[in-house]
Amino acid sequence: MNWISEVVRPKIKTLFKRESPDNLWIKCPETGQMVFHKDVEANGWVIPGSNHHMRLDAVQRLKMTFDSGTWLDVPLPEVAADPLKFRDEKRYLDRLKDAKAKTGLQDAFKIGYGRVDELPMTVAVQDFGFMGGSLGMAAGEAFIKGAETALDKKTPYVLFAASGGARMQEGILSLMQMPRTTVAVRRLKQARLPYLVVLTNPTTGGVTASYAMLGDIHLAEPGALIGFAGPRVIEQTIREKLPDGFQRAEYLKEHGMVRLCRILTKAPVAAAMPALAAE
Repeated sequence: MNWISEVVRPKIKTLFKRESPDNLWIKCPETGQMVFHKDVEANGWVIPGSNHHMRLDAVQRLKMTFDSGTWLDVPLPEVAADPLKFRDEKRYLDRLKDAKAKTGLQDAFKIGYGRVDELPMTVAVQDFGFMGGSLGMAAGEAFIKGAETALDKKTPYVLFAASGGARMQEGILSLMQMPRTTVAVRRLKQARLPYLVVLTNPTTGGVTASYAMLGDIHLAEPGALIGFAGPRVIEQTIREKLPDGFQRAEYLKEHGMVRLCRILTKAPVAAAMPALAAE
């Protein structure tokens, strides 16, 4: 037995070993570049160099948006947890339980009231980490609650959209949220209150087919996937090759569906307000 290599050396390594956090580095999904975590955070969660926008959870988004990173949470209505008693490989109730534990949210929405550049604002954020930001009864009620808060406080209503679409576990009850949220947007327009939508990656399905495309002004993060059906489904349906960049934020800007598509390291609302006022 070589006691120097097998006993002494391991003890020395243990003595001088430094624990490093698991999230010290972030790998850019676009280029594979390894970037120091603090550099990405300081740059508004945008990868320096590639300008790839990292996906943010609801709390991170609200902290970036509101002045001093502070706001008042808007209490959200409670709904029936599993109205259809749905089960596939797993019970829907169990999926909800896992999503709540993972995100710390009650559902895919979080809504805050505060100030953005000193302007009172109601902001709703969809968290893709909660079952893909899917639209169900709870999410529909949350969006409507946000609109009602904006109406009550007479503020602009800002939505950060991120969703894979309607929540299949709630069937027709999920699809019913599309017209309900559309009515809420209509009430904002009747009250002449601005409704701004920031499209993040991804915004698809029934969310795109309803409130995410009804804003007075649409902003988008660069590279965000925005559409109804996915590109592969469309190609298989029409049997044609889609243009390069189809359904990406830049493509939508070129075709008039998005007003701004740029690096959003600060709250985008202030940048959109002069354009809205001019109209």
